Amino acid sequence: MIKRSEVFVKQLVLLIDLAVLVVAFLATYALRQSVQTFYLLDLIPGREAIGELYPLDRYLWLLLIILPLWIGILYALGGYRELRNKSYRQIAAVVLKACALGLLFFGSFVFVLKLHYVSRLFMGMFFLLSFLLLAYERTVVIVCFHLMLQRGYFHRNLLLVGTGRRARAVIKDIQGHQNWGVGFVGLLDADPGMVEQHVEGVEVIGTLEELPRMLQERVIDEVVFVVPRTWMARIEEAIRACELAGVRASVAVDLFNMRFAKSHPSALNGTPFISFDTTSTDQWQVALKRVLDVVIAGLGLVVLLPLFVVVSLLIKATSSGPVLFQQVRCGLNGRRFTLYKFRSMVMDAEAKRAELAHLNELNGPVFKLTNDPRLTPVGRWLRKMSLDELPQLYNVFKGEMSLVGPRPPIPGEVEQYQAWQRRRLSMRPGITGQWQVNGRNHIVDFDKWMRLDLEYIDRWSLALDVKILAKTIPAVFFGVGAK
Repeated sequence: MIKRSEVFVKQLVLLIDLAVLVVAFLATYALRQSVQTFYLLDLIPGREAIGELYPLDRYLWLLLIILPLWIGILYALGGYRELRNKSYRQIAAVVLKACALGLLFFGSFVFVLKLHYVSRLFMGMFFLLSFLLLAYERTVVIVCFHLMLQRGYFHRNLLLVGTGRRARAVIKDIQGHQNWGVGFVGLLDADPGMVEQHVEGVEVIGTLEELPRMLQERVIDEVVFVVPRTWMARIEEAIRACELAGVRASVAVDLFNMRFAKSHPSALNGTPFISFDTTSTDQWQVALKRVLDVVIAGLGLVVLLPLFVVVSLLIKATSSGPVLFQQVRCGLNGRRFTLYKFRSMVMDAEAKRAELAHLNELNGPVFKLTNDPRLTPVGRWLRKMSLDELPQLYNVFKGEMSLVGPRPPIPGEVEQYQAWQRRRLSMRPGITGQWQVNGRNHIVDFDKWMRLDLEYIDRWSLALDVKILAKTIPAVFFGVGAK
């Protein structure tokens, strides 16, 4: 709609970022080659410390990892949102964080695959060059865009239909973003008595019926309708007049007082719809979350295999029964799947639960008990360190769970949910989440637990997932809230 130039800038910066990263990679190789030359000429000592440099074609395939990784992290950190509103310091901070996280993930990738020909010096040089070039490139693009905006490029003349509360909010929003390059031609209203009055400093220049004449007499780039839903039939002719004049028309669709859901346009075989979603519709972030789930879960299953073997032997040696505990849980929107855990209780634990129901320390449909007598000696230690949860990496890898998300409930718990609690199933369940890092079983109020999950769903972003994963490490290490 109004912010088409923002989308253009975002796409432009993304394409330039890709080119800059390729340049940074090639420049890194050239610099590394220069360093190698100095060592070969014995101009500086310590050749053994930097390792051998291979031909360039040996390294080029790494761009298939670096480019999506750096761009994905920049996207997750908001590096492509509201670009023109950011200060130079904010631009540099986001780029620095993205390059640091990129280096961390790329370094882990190099270590796991034992790519010895990719030296730490090479990675360090690329980190420095990518940061400097990306920060400089973004600064130049934003400066150029501001200069073009000042000279009238991208400027759009807007005619707004409506003078109510929602229309006033839109006017304030546009007035607060001068860098959008949007100016008001004026306002239109259905009431002739509003003509020549001012709303938030913008004059009402006519009535709705006068729109066709306005389109002929004035320079108008876009007409925006911010009107009550009872006006839908009344604005049909006005929208058709915009169509005939070749002027873009947009209709505000916040027609319903939704508490959580966000509206967005969609279509089915040419039929337009307004959809309301309570979870993120940012497909790039959702896709990147899934990619990270697969990569981290896959690497975890490989790297932790020796620990899996040790834990399995301990369970077998100290109690009878299978190594893994399997239980049906509810996943995304109630889909049922089999969850895997290392068995931490005696074989007839489920049968004994009814006998211990009166000792439940959490209200609501869940059951938790300090010093649960059903735990085996090894199981108590596994629970304390949260090692019993590790087999769920397989559930993550299969797509039934995510690394971060609400804990998957059992069907019996879901059957007792109140209507508002059901919304926690609108996101893929996770191994860790807000509940684990905010006190875990120290939280005895079931409603508070549910609200933590809903807060996570409403605020979700990849950056939030990273924060929760970072908080999970000390929570697990110190056994915070574990029972």
